[in-house]
Amino acid sequence: MVLPASMRLRGSRCFQRLQKWGYRFYGTSMVLRVIEADPQLLKAPHRHHNSTACRCAVVISSKVSKRAVIRNRLRRLLHDHLRSRLEVAPEHCNHWVLISLKPVASAIEASPLLEECDRLLHQAGLLS
Repeated sequence: MVLPASMRLRGSRCFQRLQKWGYRFYGTSMVLRVIEADPQLLKAPHRHHNSTACRCAVVISSKVSKRAVIRNRLRRLLHDHLRSRLEVAPEHCNHWVLISLKPVASAIEASPLLEECDRLLHQAGLLS
C-alpha cells in the first residue's frame, strides 16, 4: 500500500533540505531524518493543501538490494507502517520525515525492522 497523496513528500528541494538540515536519528538498519515543514518548497498545487498528517518519504538505494522486487517490498512495508502510525497524528502535521534504509536492512525480518522504525519515530517525538 502506498502513502496517500496528502502524506507524500515530493520534490528535490524538499529532499535536499531534509538531507542538509534535518535532525538525524540513527538505527542499526535505517536513518530517520525529521525537519519542520516548509510549504514554500513544495510545488504550487501542494502548497496550500491542508494535510492532517506529516509528509513522509522512504529512500532505498540499490546498495540495500540489487533486486527491485525486494526494494519495492521494503518500501511498501514501510509506507503502510508510516500511514498507520502517522496518519492519525494531526499534532505532527508540520513535520517532514525521510527514512533511508542501510544495506543491512534487506537481511532483517519485517517485525524487527518496524520495531526499529517505531523506536526512531518515538525518539524523534512523532509517536507518544
